[in-house]
Amino acid sequence: MAVRIRLTRLGRKKHPFYRIVVADSERQRDGKFLDIVGTYDPMQNPAAITINNVKLQDWIGRGALPSTTVQSLIKKTPVSE
Repeated sequence: MAVRIRLTRLGRKKHPFYRIVVADSERQRDGKFLDIVGTYDPMQNPAAITINNVKLQDWIGRGALPSTTVQSLIKKTPVSE
């Protein structure tokens, strides 16, 4: 089972809101997931990104690979310890 950290779409038509989730790579985009790591709201100005760094590092330590979009969101988020 290859595990990925990726986005799932929520919200209504033309007003997207995303959850950053850990899911099996073979599951559907909005299908079953293992854990919620954060959120991303591109409709706010500037875009609101919240990431739980403890959960994120835990899943990366277990071998989960972030998607390219999630990698760019992680780089935009300041690290809080």
